[in-house]
Amino acid sequence: MTLLPPPRAALFDRVELVSKLACVAGEPSGDLLAAPVLSALKQIPDTSDLEVYGIGGPRMQAEGLRSDWPMETLSVRGYVEAIKQLPAILKLRKELISNLTGEGRPDAYLGIDAPDFNLGVELALRKAGIPTLHFVSPSIWAWRAGRITKIKQAVERMLCIFPFETEIYERAGINATYVGHPLASEIPLEPNPASAKQRIEQALNLSTNALNGIVVSVLPGSRGSEIELIAPVFFETMAELVKRMPGQPLHFVIPVATPRLRAPLEALLKNTLEKNPSLNIYLIDGEADAVLEAADVVLIASGTATLQAALWKKPMVISYKVPWLTAQIMKRQGYLPYVGLPNILCGEFVVPELLQDDATPSKLSDALLAWLNNPSKVTQLKTRFAEMHETLRRPTGLLVAQAVAQTIAATKSRNSV
Repeated sequence: MTLLPPPRAALFDRVELVSKLACVAGEPSGDLLAAPVLSALKQIPDTSDLEVYGIGGPRMQAEGLRSDWPMETLSVRGYVEAIKQLPAILKLRKELISNLTGEGRPDAYLGIDAPDFNLGVELALRKAGIPTLHFVSPSIWAWRAGRITKIKQAVERMLCIFPFETEIYERAGINATYVGHPLASEIPLEPNPASAKQRIEQALNLSTNALNGIVVSVLPGSRGSEIELIAPVFFETMAELVKRMPGQPLHFVIPVATPRLRAPLEALLKNTLEKNPSLNIYLIDGEADAVLEAADVVLIASGTATLQAALWKKPMVISYKVPWLTAQIMKRQGYLPYVGLPNILCGEFVVPELLQDDATPSKLSDALLAWLNNPSKVTQLKTRFAEMHETLRRPTGLLVAQAVAQTIAATKSRNSV
């Protein structure tokens, strides 16, 4: 697909006045993070009529982004998986850079997460004189910091979502600003599980109080590779948990992250119900926040959603599986003992992580039962997560939008000289 240049305005002087922002989010989590930024940009006078284009999902598009390529092309996880998609990704990046350094040249570029893709784009654009901002710091604190040199070359301003990150970047001579995490502002400090259950019941056309009992929210990820590897284990775990809790009203609710994941999840559901027809498992399109808010306990794949679950103050079990080769590479590169964001932010194992060979239905069921059978332990965890929530709660969308507006204003000022 060849990107067409943005439509030109009718009046020449209007073309000169309209500011342009190119931005790229590579997966649903980035789409979720960036949408409040685009909304806030409309509230700033200098960027209220900003032309925004690049790559993004439905939330960003609803805020005015023109997405010129499908975001799904970039939504891959792990080294092995990325290799399969590499030709399409490289073709997309080449077209994007060609356009943004040519007819589609923006006043600034905002890369949202997706560092494997965005840092390469940012490096090329910065060499071409286009200011670059990167929202969501690459996790150099979780992996060996060899990337820091490339980041310094590629990124003019790093916008960090965790408070401890700015010092790391400033030590390396990179302009960094702590903006908080947008999810912390969007998610209320006090969850209302009863209201969330009602919303899910209405969305699924269930009878009132159909979800009375224990709600186990199951989030197997937002990528096809995750569904392929970890979702079958999660479905087996649901069956195992019901066997361990005979007579208990258990309800399993699974938010379907993107439309293309519904078919594989429905196939797994059909197969599971054939073997265990008494299971109460519900698939719901989107609605991850409602599903998490309604939960008594959460079974979840590692990723941004684990932070969502923590902000909803939920006990959880984090699990993950990647292909063997990817796991070996990650093992060599990592130096933190945990992969889940709640544990990373707390600096200790506050929730269990069962990865790779430990991700078995038996072990996952044990971990879920440990939460359900220990309400005092759940209360302690909720207190810890409430403290985390307060730390991360900033007007993130506005702070990122202000950084973008400042950068665009500086570009306009230089160009007018």
